Amino acid sequence: MLPSLQQNGNSSVSSRNATIDLPPTAASVPASRHLVLELLRVWDAPHDREDAALLVTELVSNVVDHVGGEANLTLELEISDDWLRIAVVDGSSVRPVVRELSMERPRGRGMRMVQAIADRWGADDHLGGKRVWFELRPPAR
Repeated sequence: MLPSLQQNGNSSVSSRNATIDLPPTAASVPASRHLVLELLRVWDAPHDREDAALLVTELVSNVVDHVGGEANLTLELEISDDWLRIAVVDGSSVRPVVRELSMERPRGRGMRMVQAIADRWGADDHLGGKRVWFELRPPAR
């Protein structure tokens, strides 16, 4: 199943956005990473593409691991001025938790990475589910 992609904007406009629907399955984790890397390349975004891809991988993995099967999964990307905002929307109202690091739990560090790498992040209610988002600024020149 191919994701649906809507892309708005062109190279002469200072803002661009895209919305991508993906199935909430394990295959969507590498697909979302690839899509983010490719869109940021095409848009010639000055942001750290690897950081953006890593963080979107964590957010999509959370949906696959904790929400799964019956939920919707939508990836939203927007560049406006210097900010890059990436969000993952799903049908669960359960908010992500930044967990303390623990040797007993080898997993559960994704939101800690989001908190450490993103310039800003958060979660908002969205149509009975939630939108978890992060924002990145371009590296200082």
